[in-house]
Amino acid sequence: MDYVKLGSTGLEVSRICLGCMSFGEPERGNHPWSLGEDDARVIIRRALEAGINFLDTANVYSDGSSEEIVGRALADFSSRDEIVLATKVHGRMRPGPNGGGLSRKAIMSEIDKSLTRLGTDYVDLYQIHRFDATTPVEETVEALHDVVKSGKARYIGASSMYAWQFAKMLHVAGQNGWTRFVSMQDHYNLLYREEEREMLPLCRDEGIGVIPWSPLARGRLTRDWDDVTERSALDEFGKQLYCEGDRPIVERVAEIAAERGLSRAQVGLAWLHSKSVVTAPIVGVTKLPQLEDALASVEVELTADEIERLETPYEPHAIAGHS
Repeated sequence: MDYVKLGSTGLEVSRICLGCMSFGEPERGNHPWSLGEDDARVIIRRALEAGINFLDTANVYSDGSSEEIVGRALADFSSRDEIVLATKVHGRMRPGPNGGGLSRKAIMSEIDKSLTRLGTDYVDLYQIHRFDATTPVEETVEALHDVVKSGKARYIGASSMYAWQFAKMLHVAGQNGWTRFVSMQDHYNLLYREEEREMLPLCRDEGIGVIPWSPLARGRLTRDWDDVTERSALDEFGKQLYCEGDRPIVERVAEIAAERGLSRAQVGLAWLHSKSVVTAPIVGVTKLPQLEDALASVEVELTADEIERLETPYEPHAIAGHS
């Protein structure tokens, strides 16, 4: 496994981040396709053995069950100092007032609950899962700064939003001498490249590490366009992200994979690895062969011609994934 710095920080992370949304007791939350603890531990252990040191989860994944499973597995299979553990805050965790969002009250409450579920004193990267337009930016950024200063997080990051919103948050942090965001977890893959217009140039200019979610377009890049999986059949959110015009790209991925003797997942991830602004794609898996594909992708280098073939069919998309 290769390791790179997360943006302009000194933090070293593996070039594959293990996404943990696919881990969680199926009866909790809204992910009936997620892996229960026994199956999840098999994948987490293999990832650690292969050198992945970067894991990403969130408080809302399977109603906190993902954090619990990940925390117990890391305690059993790793040394805390060797792991870069990331989680997120924003999603609604309970009904009623202050049960979600990025108010000071919500952030201070949810970091403690996440740490309890994860069984650790701190997370390495604490991320806002989305932008909260109902809370003043100053309130959110100062609360995150205080989380870091209290020792409960080492770094802070953000996830999908408009570039102007992220620029505002960066400005507010700098203006007040508060902890600076070091990462952007955004929606970026061969089927959705709208981030190339503003967000990625902003991240490059500001030295922000980019850790894309859904790097394989929720599996669309790994199978024939008309194939349906158990997860895709139930994934209402995913159905909003891609369109029929993406079919030619999926077919190009299949062509290049066949020509090179690679899996389609390796080709899709290798394309992301070819982008210097990308630190590490966040790869969620439910089967060991999927993890092996992700690991192998780090060694795949696409030619300039292959990259052009993959990119040429792209058509502009409506902005998706910010909510």
